[in-house]
Amino acid sequence: MSDKTHFGYKTVNAEEKAGKVAEVFHSVAGNYDLMNDLMSAGIHRLWKRVAIEMSGVRRGNAVLDIAGGTGDLAAKFARIVGPEGNVVLADINESMLRVGRDRLIDRGITSNVRFSQADAQYLPFPDNTFDLITIAFGLRNVTDKEMALRSMLSVLKPGGKLLILEFSKPNNPLLSKLYDGYSFNVLPKLGKLFANDAESYQYLAESIRMHPDQQRLLGMMDAAGFANTDFHNMTGGIVALHRGVKP
Repeated sequence: MSDKTHFGYKTVNAEEKAGKVAEVFHSVAGNYDLMNDLMSAGIHRLWKRVAIEMSGVRRGNAVLDIAGGTGDLAAKFARIVGPEGNVVLADINESMLRVGRDRLIDRGITSNVRFSQADAQYLPFPDNTFDLITIAFGLRNVTDKEMALRSMLSVLKPGGKLLILEFSKPNNPLLSKLYDGYSFNVLPKLGKLFANDAESYQYLAESIRMHPDQQRLLGMMDAAGFANTDFHNMTGGIVALHRGVKP
């Protein structure tokens, strides 16, 4: 891993990034669902529904949801896999994990869900553990994405699937221009208005632009050892769902 990396548009020492990202998510944890609504105009719920439908998850499966945030995906997976299966909600950020845990407990979803404060680069699970790994709107915040992809591959069972749902590159120049205008001019103002935190929302907009585009991320998955990789654009490429299988 390089000694330098990006934190939004800033160049920082690689060892500093995790702490800076942690500060952002400690700040936004209480308003995370609001943040997603503001960033996506509420469409993130549809994107996540598509991801679940394309996951192929079945009763009895073991699922790892990395950067699981407030637990919305984990809750749905827990219902699908049933008592024979299990779901691990993982997040590197203690504040986010606490919010997710509290919300699942409040909804009575506890019997087949575990919680783990875990770094995607160093997943603390045995090899060949999970049938499915998902990471939704979290990979762009990881310092060494290649290392994280290799870690995910290790803990997947052979034939297991990885799904990466992430903001990506719009495939229409006009849409891209409109999206940039919203992200950099409107989103920080909304963050200031609704969460009194313009700076964190500015970082989140910048982090989207610094994230690898669809083809580059596909190449990273191939290089990490995934097979049958593909991606599915949604909302004109504003978001992409990447998929890969452990051989």
